[in-house]
Amino acid sequence: MRSVYKRCYMSRAKVKFLRILGNIVICATVAAVLGLSVTDGGNAKVSAQGRQPLYAGKSATKVSLMVNVYWGTEYIQPMLDLFAGYNCKTTFFVGGSWVEANPDVLKKIADAGHEIGNHGYYHKDHKKLDAAYNRKEISSAHAAVKDVLGVDMNLFAPPSGSFGDTALGVAEELGYRSVMWTRDTIDWRDHDSELICKRAVKNLKGGDLILMHPTDSTVKALDNILNTITAAGLKVAPVSEVLESDMV
Repeated sequence: MRSVYKRCYMSRAKVKFLRILGNIVICATVAAVLGLSVTDGGNAKVSAQGRQPLYAGKSATKVSLMVNVYWGTEYIQPMLDLFAGYNCKTTFFVGGSWVEANPDVLKKIADAGHEIGNHGYYHKDHKKLDAAYNRKEISSAHAAVKDVLGVDMNLFAPPSGSFGDTALGVAEELGYRSVMWTRDTIDWRDHDSELICKRAVKNLKGGDLILMHPTDSTVKALDNILNTITAAGLKVAPVSEVLESDMV
């Protein structure tokens, strides 16, 4: 009887020990997983933050009119004339395929003193592209502009505002800062010059990046936009200047 009791006691003790050991293993595993999650999550968060595009600049006195160009070539000269009339410089983000077809127009933009930015080569959805394709799109556009102007661009505006961590990481790897916009005129869709102007300047403030395209309605709205910006005591400047603080 004692032998049976002894075996029973040992069996219970063994079961208890195994349960305790199992709990220790489970707790250690959970702690390790949580530790990795916190670490990895923290790193991922830092990485994502480090690769976020810029939606506005630091300048309190300057704004920029980001002109994205893949089409509307016939409206670029009128825009250049208006910019010249207000003695201001801004940034044109150009597509590589457009550059290949319109090198003389690109030269006119640059000769007028405007900054040139990268808008990809074929206007692809960069969020859907893998690293290799992102690299090809950005570097091909870079090469097209450098071949015409001999300059190295360092600002990238993702086509359609579509990006992912991969696209931003590749752009960074290629020496680019990725730029979005503070306000969108949506001039490619809505051909109402008054509406375009309102979207561009309502509640305007220093550091704003205003997205537009070369369209007939944009040209009609541009004089009013530039006049309103000037009346507000602000200056139109290239994106690279607007990104920087006025404080030296």
